[in-house]
Amino acid sequence: MSLIAQKNPLDVMHEECGVFGIYNHAEASRLAYLGLQQLQHRGQESAGIVSSDGKKFFAHVSMGLVSEVFKKEVLDRLVGRLAVGHVRYATAGASSVTNAQPIVVATARGPIAIGHNGNLTNAQSLRKKLEAEGSIFQTSSDTEVILHLIAKSSAKTMAGAIKDALLQVVGAYSLVLLTPTTLYAIRDPWGVRPLHLGRLNGSHVVASETCAFDIIEARFVREVKPGEIVAINADGAKTVGQLPSEARAHCVFEFVYFARPDSQIFGHSVYQARKALGRRLAQESPVKADIVVAVPDSATCAALGFSEASGIPIEMGLIRSHYKGRTFIEPKQSIRDFGARMKYAAVGEALKGRRIVLVDDSIVRGTTSRKIVRMLRKMGAREIHMRISSPPIMGPCFYGIDTPEARELIATRMSVKRIQEYLNVDSLSYLSLEGMLSAAGGAPSSYCTACFNTRYPIPVQDGARRR
Repeated sequence: MSLIAQKNPLDVMHEECGVFGIYNHAEASRLAYLGLQQLQHRGQESAGIVSSDGKKFFAHVSMGLVSEVFKKEVLDRLVGRLAVGHVRYATAGASSVTNAQPIVVATARGPIAIGHNGNLTNAQSLRKKLEAEGSIFQTSSDTEVILHLIAKSSAKTMAGAIKDALLQVVGAYSLVLLTPTTLYAIRDPWGVRPLHLGRLNGSHVVASETCAFDIIEARFVREVKPGEIVAINADGAKTVGQLPSEARAHCVFEFVYFARPDSQIFGHSVYQARKALGRRLAQESPVKADIVVAVPDSATCAALGFSEASGIPIEMGLIRSHYKGRTFIEPKQSIRDFGARMKYAAVGEALKGRRIVLVDDSIVRGTTSRKIVRMLRKMGAREIHMRISSPPIMGPCFYGIDTPEARELIATRMSVKRIQEYLNVDSLSYLSLEGMLSAAGGAPSSYCTACFNTRYPIPVQDGARRR
């Protein structure tokens, strides 16, 4: 999503971004607002909506959550029957309103607004080339590179200019692009990030995940195909371009963690895939225990699957706070594991004297997992057997997920046995790569698994992700 790195201070894999678009609706900006609310899990740093009345744009972007950024008076100003929206997490860039999206620019072709989920791997070299040719950049975002390439294209049509631009970029991108009269939905040739088309009576809708359709009662139609450029205007929704697309690299981590359980992505139910991850995990790594406990909320479905396959009952041993806010108001007298306690609370009545299977979706640095285990033991857990519904994370993502550097990932520094000792659990097992791919469904070769095996399907032309 951007060119300048920002260190991930937390022991998590951060969401990337979410995009939404709607064509031909009297309340386009309000439906965009609702759609972005459903995509909030994909980015919590900034939000933006750009609408069009067919002649000009109306825009509002700001730092914060969707509910904080958009009030009634703001939405009242975003008039028109077309709109695109974006929620952002800075996967590799400065977290500032300058980089908030959608980005709006004025070109000889007219105004363009764009929202991007993904990360370009050759953006730095393209930016240097464009600057040498006289282009002036207003942000540090790789998304702006696409806009400059479109503006410089000699193609006669907007669709042609978009294709010209994207033939020059490499990486992951699901895009919504708006002109005063047309909404475009575009996906990279590998199909790394999800993007979907829907219908709402006479309106067309585009969203990163199908859960955004449900809130506005839109009907899911189909995925945007890898490499496809779809134009939505008075002529309907039509494919106006196709980029060469020979292989697939769907991000399997969307199933493990990112996408919402009520979404359909890559042709499969996220809920069913996550339960399948848990069932396969129980088959691969059985254990004698009294209860299954999920690290909420991302591991809940996998824990349900583990319980179902193992016959071990599931209990709500951990509660996650959705309102923890920012943790700068920390007591002067230090409280051990303060950050973890702000996010999670252990239920002593469910844990005391019990042998526990603790199911989580992944371990990144291990610091949060260690704190959770310490919390559970303090509440009286007799044994803790940790089960992870994905393989060990061995490498950073170059395609739109904020991950720590390889040297900061616990699995690159420690064996599974050593991680078990570090976490102070009685046993530790990860799901196998084969098991994860089987649970995800579809052809195993259609998924990107680079964060687990460091086999990157798309060239990383500019070197290290953190630039």
